[in-house]
Amino acid sequence: MAARPATLWAAVAPVLVGSGLAADDRVFRWDVFGVTLAAAVLINVGVNFANDASDALRGADTAARIGPTRAVASGLISARAMWIGVATSFSLAAVGGVYLFAVAGWPILAIGAASFVAALGYTGGPFPYGYRGAGEIFVFLFFGLAATIGSRYAHNSSAPLDAWLLAIPVGMLVTAILVANNVRDIDTDRTAGKRTLAVILGRRATRHLYAVLVLGPFPLIALFAAAGWTPRLTVIAVAASLLAIPPVSTAYRETSGPALIGVLKGTARLHVIAGALVGLGAAL
Repeated sequence: MAARPATLWAAVAPVLVGSGLAADDRVFRWDVFGVTLAAAVLINVGVNFANDASDALRGADTAARIGPTRAVASGLISARAMWIGVATSFSLAAVGGVYLFAVAGWPILAIGAASFVAALGYTGGPFPYGYRGAGEIFVFLFFGLAATIGSRYAHNSSAPLDAWLLAIPVGMLVTAILVANNVRDIDTDRTAGKRTLAVILGRRATRHLYAVLVLGPFPLIALFAAAGWTPRLTVIAVAASLLAIPPVSTAYRETSGPALIGVLKGTARLHVIAGALVGLGAAL
């Protein structure tokens, strides 16, 4: 429960895109793909564990909160045990990072180290940026740009233009997952003093932001493919845009917890399907 399985797809999509681009360039390696995927998921698990423990410490996860039960705040897991889980997840990811360092060099370690620091600082530390409206920026940078470009770089120590371009729609969709989560929690976060971007912007503007992040990636994917800047067949990912309509419609219509939990899950599903289609289109 504390690992938040529904959100772990956020770590999978950029690896699929980066690996598909490596296949297009004939540099794909199965060992690199497997290790990168495992490390990415472990980092995401560690982030979720750290957020669970830090939010409980700051009193953000109260009984009034809408959504899945938080393990530390509810007493299911002690804070100490959760931090042991954080250390274990990050340590296992670091082992993968060392392997990828041997393959691709120091930039992989730099990305991994920065990801660890960003993960711990999201809701923890003296200045948690997730409480100051900056969570979306860091998610876009690390789970979007760094994860996609780094996944491509790991195969042969290169980061061509198509990886940088496709990292943008990947980053938009993964950021939409966080926005969907925060618009659901907007009332309880405001009460708890957690100033997420959704709290700062308000429900109406956050819904517009969510729609842009969910619908915007597909014209970009089509444009990049049509211009020849990315593999032509990556355009097949535009088909996934049909899956964007239900969560956007629900986000504008509903304010209830169960409905918005569905929006979160639908956004995560859309993210991984779009990523899989981009990766497949690149590899074909």
